[in-house]
Amino acid sequence: MATSLRPMLVDDLLHFNAVNLDTWTETFDMSFYFNYLTRWPECCAVAEAADGSIAGYIIGKVEGANEDWHGYVSAISVAPEFRRTGVANRLMEYLEEVSQRVHDCYFVDLFVRPTNTSAVAFYESLGYVVYRTVTGYYSGEEDAHDMRKPLERDKQRA
Repeated sequence: MATSLRPMLVDDLLHFNAVNLDTWTETFDMSFYFNYLTRWPECCAVAEAADGSIAGYIIGKVEGANEDWHGYVSAISVAPEFRRTGVANRLMEYLEEVSQRVHDCYFVDLFVRPTNTSAVAFYESLGYVVYRTVTGYYSGEEDAHDMRKPLERDKQRA
């Protein structure tokens, strides 16, 4: 299935609900998505299918102070019919590239439920490692792995 990546548009916020329909995807209110899209538009992208529907999206940001910046994956989701087709890989590569080339970040990180073993394995296949576990991250009820991937700027990366 052919898809192309493009910057996320405000109108896309009204059309990716179908992509969020799984038990692992965190769904946020519209103001959350709009805030990211207006503050870090370069870190937000969609994978668009040939028919114009949204096959997946990534919403990210950069965090830090002074010279110590890192990219952060706030949300990534792929529609069920586009999973295991490389869409998620391309979305992650997009945010890593923006973090590295545009913002000169040291690393990219994300939070994931340890029970989401498929996602943990996927991120590990991309070079992410569990940096730490945050107790009660998800509404105080479930822990999260903080997974990180070093970028070129990190001279100490393994």
